[in-house]
Amino acid sequence: MRLLTLALLLGQLTASSLGQWRQDEPQRHLDAPASPTSISVRLFSELERLARFVDISYCIGNTGVRRPFNCVSRCNEFPSLSLVTTWNTGFLMSDSCGFIAVDHGERRHEETAGDGAVGDKAIMVAFRGTYSITNTVVDLSTIPQKYVPYPSPDHGGGEPPEKPEHECTNCTVHMGFLQSWKMARREVIPALAALKERHPDYPIHLVGHSLGGAVACLAALELKVSLGWDNVFVTTFGEPRVGNHNLARFVDAVFDLGGDSDLEERAYRRVTHYHDPVPLLPLGEWGYASHAGEIFIEKESLSPSEEDVHTCVGDEDKTCSAGGSGSTRYKLWQLFFAHRDYFWRLGLCVPGGDPANWGPSIVEYEYEEKEEEEEL
Repeated sequence: MRLLTLALLLGQLTASSLGQWRQDEPQRHLDAPASPTSISVRLFSELERLARFVDISYCIGNTGVRRPFNCVSRCNEFPSLSLVTTWNTGFLMSDSCGFIAVDHGERRHEETAGDGAVGDKAIMVAFRGTYSITNTVVDLSTIPQKYVPYPSPDHGGGEPPEKPEHECTNCTVHMGFLQSWKMARREVIPALAALKERHPDYPIHLVGHSLGGAVACLAALELKVSLGWDNVFVTTFGEPRVGNHNLARFVDAVFDLGGDSDLEERAYRRVTHYHDPVPLLPLGEWGYASHAGEIFIEKESLSPSEEDVHTCVGDEDKTCSAGGSGSTRYKLWQLFFAHRDYFWRLGLCVPGGDPANWGPSIVEYEYEEKEEEEEL
């Protein structure tokens, strides 16, 4: 089952152990203001829609996504999208899946236009999350390697800058995440370059869940730094830590994620969820760090409202995922659902998405009942 292996591996973790990880990590931004600010209805609607969009990526490698934009899941909710291509790079440590589509800007009546807003004309790229044991190994392997922005040749999208505006000094990156992007980029970069030439005024939106969030991060850095493209937006859900502290600061610099103003206008949104441990992995004690741009869903169960979601300041905002959550033991199913419950339950390509009645409350009740029987 998709994501189940990840849940099995994480099910032994406890909230107290996660708290210990946080204590072991360097505290870098304790002087930054950290007061919860609920997001606007506009941003909530955009993130909710993007969660449905990235959910469609789980059809790749399953029942598929077909032209013009059809699948057994939520494709009919995006009538203005046209599928360009899909990719599935194969097996072992390098598999990556996703799709590219073009949104021609026919918004639904309740959506409002805005600079770079989803629903406007855009080139959309979705990176699928953890799907199999192979992806899970890639997710949790922790071997770092030196990071240098990938040297992109010209694919018709304009000459890359001779000297990038931002440089990454002493940066390391998770080897598995980088390998996944290297496999995907052979399909993604040429397709995006051709689309950018055809639609030069269309912004590029990269979206990913779980492992797909890490790959989206590396893809965005290449587009911005190596190719010198502007108008690139990124939204990830449950993104793990991609590299070390220096790489995290590099992401902050490239996407201007510093400061505590205009938090809703950032070009990079890293959405996290209460009880989801994946945004805290790999561990800080192993040399990994989170970048800024976090938006935190503090409600445990579906469905959240805009009052349950707030923007975060810096990369160690204690009102967000970096803060503790007590000593209550994490249960396998709580972790499983927490990593999937991002506005919608992600990861199952069936009509209408994952059935709404298959929720954590039912499974948790059965789990607790079993524990009581064992105690008796």
